[in-house]
Amino acid sequence: MSAGPVVVLVGPMGVGKSTVGRLLAGRLGVEYRDTDDDIVAEQGRAIADIFVDEGEPYFRAVEKRAVHRALAEHDGVLALGGGAILDPDTRALLAGRPVVYLSMDVEEATRRTGLNVARPLLAVNPRKQWRELMEARRHLYEEVAHAVVATDARTPEEVAQAVLDALELKEA
Repeated sequence: MSAGPVVVLVGPMGVGKSTVGRLLAGRLGVEYRDTDDDIVAEQGRAIADIFVDEGEPYFRAVEKRAVHRALAEHDGVLALGGGAILDPDTRALLAGRPVVYLSMDVEEATRRTGLNVARPLLAVNPRKQWRELMEARRHLYEEVAHAVVATDARTPEEVAQAVLDALELKEA
């Protein structure tokens, strides 16, 4: 069992957790892990397919197990899926950990992702649904976060540096 991740990234879909996470891992000389990737590997299918075939409650149960396992096993940079913080047990497990909430506004989300329909929770009226998701989740991201780093109008390298600065981490 590890001491846990050196950085845990949370935030909405499309904010850049994977891109920034990989940059951070490289700069810190540690491994990168994404719980969404763990879920896809375990289930043998895309997350969107899990939502369609099994429904959101099933997916959230799988996600909870994946997050809890990764928090126990991984000591590098860990990125969590956008909805992982919905689970109260997961939020409790994140308490006291080096969690950074990567935030962005809806205009930035539109620019980056096009708010396309490949995202299962944004299939109809994506801008409106993204706003509603953020209204429901923002306080949960903030609750678990040690620091908040805005990603709007920043390069992934700038965001990675802001995360390092916020957590006072030194590069390897």
